[in-house]
Amino acid sequence: MPDPEHEISRRELIVSSAFVPLAALTATAQPAETVLAPAQMKTLEAFIERLIPRDQLGPSAAEAGAQHYIDRALAGPNAAEKQSFLDGLAAMDTFATNSQGAAFADLPPEKRDAVITAMERGTAAGFANAPQFFTRARRLTLEGMFGDPFHGGNRSFAGWDLIRYPGPRLAVSPEEQRLDKLPSPNHRSAYGAQYGH
Repeated sequence: MPDPEHEISRRELIVSSAFVPLAALTATAQPAETVLAPAQMKTLEAFIERLIPRDQLGPSAAEAGAQHYIDRALAGPNAAEKQSFLDGLAAMDTFATNSQGAAFADLPPEKRDAVITAMERGTAAGFANAPQFFTRARRLTLEGMFGDPFHGGNRSFAGWDLIRYPGPRLAVSPEEQRLDKLPSPNHRSAYGAQYGH
């Protein structure tokens, strides 16, 4: 059972991440290749679903497609870390089975949270680099949730809408700079309409 003192709310997760680095928002286009097998994708979706779950503010990381961003990143610019990421997913699944009695994706939410808490704290028996894997997977999830949709995540601009990021603009009118009202969303990728965004 997760420790209530150490549970992180969706808002705390987003605030603690500050902003996704500009590099994640403007990186070169990634290939549409994939590296995750269906079982690995299922495990990843279950993991990111607990990091940023659906709530009254908006969709979960999985609903926003962060897993597709991670998959594409591991096939492209992050290919050098592909094997360590896949090993981390496998180790998480093994730890979940040994400590909770089932594969991570087959666990109920509270048991998934117990696995994630143990990973974050470094108390996941037999999973030596659990805190490092947790930190890296969390970072990639945030990039997928809040980065430019062109890269495979942030489906339907869900992440941008969640943090009220209006989207990239070449020019901003005086009306859009007013501090007494929110700017209207500009649901366009930085890469433009020619890419379907």
